[in-house]
Amino acid sequence: MRRIHLKGDLLCTLVLLVLLGLLLYVHHALMPSWGVWRPEERATSSRALLGAVTESQEPQPALSQPTRPPRSQALFQFHFQSDSQARSPRKPPRKAQTKPQTKLQTKPQARPQSKTQPKPPAKPQSKAQSKPQSKAQAKADGQAQQKGKAKEGARKAQPDLPTRPPFDFEKYMLNKDSRNFQLLIDQPGKCAGDPPYLLIAIKSVAADFHKRQVVRRTWGREGMLQDGVQVETVFLLGIPHNRSALPMWDRLLAYESRTFQDILLWDFEDTFFNLTLKETHFLKWVNSSCPNVRFIFKGDADVYVNVDNILEMLRDRDADGDLFVGDIIFNARPIRRRSSKYFVPEIVYGQGIYPAYAGGGGFVMSGHTARRLNRACEEVEIFPIDDVFLGMCLMRIGLEPSRHEGFRTFGIVRPSAAPHLQVFDPCFYRELMVVHSLTVPQIWLMWNLLHDPQLQCHTRISPTASPFRWRERMPTTAKPPQTTPEPPAEPDYGVEVFVRH
Repeated sequence: MRRIHLKGDLLCTLVLLVLLGLLLYVHHALMPSWGVWRPEERATSSRALLGAVTESQEPQPALSQPTRPPRSQALFQFHFQSDSQARSPRKPPRKAQTKPQTKLQTKPQARPQSKTQPKPPAKPQSKAQSKPQSKAQAKADGQAQQKGKAKEGARKAQPDLPTRPPFDFEKYMLNKDSRNFQLLIDQPGKCAGDPPYLLIAIKSVAADFHKRQVVRRTWGREGMLQDGVQVETVFLLGIPHNRSALPMWDRLLAYESRTFQDILLWDFEDTFFNLTLKETHFLKWVNSSCPNVRFIFKGDADVYVNVDNILEMLRDRDADGDLFVGDIIFNARPIRRRSSKYFVPEIVYGQGIYPAYAGGGGFVMSGHTARRLNRACEEVEIFPIDDVFLGMCLMRIGLEPSRHEGFRTFGIVRPSAAPHLQVFDPCFYRELMVVHSLTVPQIWLMWNLLHDPQLQCHTRISPTASPFRWRERMPTTAKPPQTTPEPPAEPDYGVEVFVRH
């Protein structure tokens, strides 16, 4: 035979053709089943992972119930099966489904078996031993839950209050040198003509119209008294701190001023720490608008004042001399507790003891002392507590205030605080001058009781001799024999006044 010699490029071409034919054959043989097998493998692997996650969350169905793949997987299978059927109609689709079907059948069977496998048996315990343990454990769990609920309820019940200090350091330090504010509402005719013998000045706020009204109708009435002395009244106010809570406050105060002609309004906020500004501006107003007043009573709106007793005390006093009488407080120390209303830091007042000062509920001073205090207030640095500031001004002029037992600026025991004691006795209040911390009905009741013409006081009670004591009601039991007859029972004036009024 003759050998055929082929060239190198022809040989390479033949090899490439053979390889191409093999690739075509493999592609033709494997591609019809590839579209079904590949997605099914991915679906079954993802189903296994999902089953492991949801096994602990959802109960597994019984073995008798057939498991069906999710709708998304069924649509995925149908899509690739239709493609495979379209490409190779000779191969039935069952052969491509046999592999995933076996996986789907074996997986659900394995899960219930692993779930139903019994745990290794524990040590046997008798009922007598297991029952107390379960009860004790349940009791402990219940107590822990109750404690947790109680703590959570306490947190909810207590609102988160803002930790705002009662003393605004920054605002005080910035505005402490502001002493001159405009007088918005004035009463120029209050001291026109003959100067009043007694000028009553009451610290008030714009919203307390009911307190001002009860003072006007009771102990703060203006006019000529029986002794022939003239009494005038003014109310000291500032601008409301919360103007939105009292709409049209300016119009209401203007109308009240035109009606009663006793309102003095300055252009500063009416706050607790601005009460010192009321003190300084009132003394300035007295010095300019009422310089010839003989005596001045200055107090709060929640006090009852027995004006007759004050006039009796002032009968022998000289209006041209120094006089300052009230409930004087000695050796008081500044409060360093931040939660207190009267908190004062050391940077504001570094000394350990306040000078002697009068309780702000009510005190009496002469016109001469008021003019001296006006000059001293311009030299003393503004202090946030008005009572202490006035004590500093008294120390500046070298005047020691006088204490009188008739001024009860810290209040006294009232029937509401001691219901088991005897009824209210107006004879005791008749001997006092100032009683602090009273409501509007109490002021009205006390005024009517003390001005009742049928009031009979058999004994004179002196507040300076001994402190007031309530007399207890005797129980209705057998009494020992008495040689002297009992005095007649005193009438309950409170009931009589309430019935008549």
